Amino acid sequence: MRRALLAITGLAASTTALVVFKGSPGTSQVAQNLPTAQPVNPSGPGVDPSAAPDAPGADPAGGAPSSSASAKPSTSPKPGKTTARPSGTKTTKAPSAPRTTKAPQSTTRRVTGTGFDAVEGSQKYGFVTVQIVVSGNRIVDAVALSLPSGGESDIHSGDVRSSYDGSGGQVVQKQNANLNTVSGATATSDAYKKSLRSAIEQAF
Repeated sequence: MRRALLAITGLAASTTALVVFKGSPGTSQVAQNLPTAQPVNPSGPGVDPSAAPDAPGADPAGGAPSSSASAKPSTSPKPGKTTARPSGTKTTKAPSAPRTTKAPQSTTRRVTGTGFDAVEGSQKYGFVTVQIVVSGNRIVDAVALSLPSGGESDIHSGDVRSSYDGSGGQVVQKQNANLNTVSGATATSDAYKKSLRSAIEQAF
C-alpha cells in the first residue's frame, strides 16, 4: 500500500514537471507576439511629430525643416579701430619746436663824447671830440675825432694824439680820464680829457 502511494506521487510530480516544461515555450511565444510599446505622440493621433512647430529643426513659417548643413557659416565682423584710450594712461603733448633765440648782440660799441673847445685864457685853439671803443666793461681803443689844427696847433695836437689815442695809449692803459697832461699842449689835453670823461659816462 505504501509503495503504491509513493508510485502515484512520483507519477504526479513527473506529469506536473512535464506540463511546466512544455508550457514555457508557449509563454515566451506569447510574450514575443505582444506589440512593442510605441512612443506617445503629444500632438495627438494622425499628426506628424516632425511637422509640429515646436519640433527641433522645423521652420516656423511652415516650410521644411532647415538643414544645419545648408546654414551659412557666420562671419565675425572685422575688428575696427577703437579710439578709446586705455584707462590709467595720461596723454602727453607733443614737444613744441624749440624757440629760436636772437644771436647775442656784439658787446663791442663805439661811444662819442661831447666836444669841448681847447681854450687857454682868451685864446681858443680849436674843438676837441673824443670817441672810445668799449668791449664789455673795458675800453679797448680811443681816437680823437677832432683836434685843433693850423700853425703850432698841428704839432701840439699830434703830441696829444700819439699820447692818448690807440689801443696802447694812456686811455686804454688807465681806463679813465685821469691822463697825464702833454707838455706844451695843456689846453688841448684838458679839452681831450673833458670829452673822454663824457664818453666814459655814456658808456658805463
